[in-house]
Amino acid sequence: MSITHLTTTIDSTRQLTLPANHRVFAQGQMSQHYIYVQSGSIKVLRHAGNGREFVLYRIHPNEMCVLTTACMLGNFAYPADAVTETEAKVLVFGQEDFEKLTTSSAEFRNFILANFGARLTDLMKQLEHVTLKNIDQRLAEYLLRMTDKSGQIKTTHQFIATDIGTAREVISRHLKAMEKKGTIKLGRGTIQIISKKYLLDLI
Repeated sequence: MSITHLTTTIDSTRQLTLPANHRVFAQGQMSQHYIYVQSGSIKVLRHAGNGREFVLYRIHPNEMCVLTTACMLGNFAYPADAVTETEAKVLVFGQEDFEKLTTSSAEFRNFILANFGARLTDLMKQLEHVTLKNIDQRLAEYLLRMTDKSGQIKTTHQFIATDIGTAREVISRHLKAMEKKGTIKLGRGTIQIISKKYLLDLI
């Protein structure tokens, strides 16, 4: 579902083009604008007390930020950060217009509820993924999901660690162990999958 047409009646609506690696909001900041993604990808991540980062979810085209919605409805500060992964086009509008749409538009309310439901499901899957699966399983799933047609992944050990919720040192250690077994080949900023079967057997 797209809500772009609803925003044409809102005077405060702005369309912004955000560059990659742009901080959309920060932990502790109060929410003042509703965010709707038209293109690109934004990741929402939480910083732990030990300095580690963990990706909670991603916002893709035609999706809203569930934390922004929750913070605007409850009038509390963001409990996480959001950063663009790619260049992203977003629509933003203010608190007052958000409240007007929430009360006057059944379509907008249904959009919010549908996104809340989908995001809750995603977060439950993420929680299950982190708590019930070991590092090898999570890493194998990540590698299989992210590999391109040539069997290569362009990423960093830190990026993988943030994505699956562990430390960079742990990822480096497990990747090197996989390389010794001939499962993968590590390069500068790349990982080449050698044995897809080995990774599938881990899951």
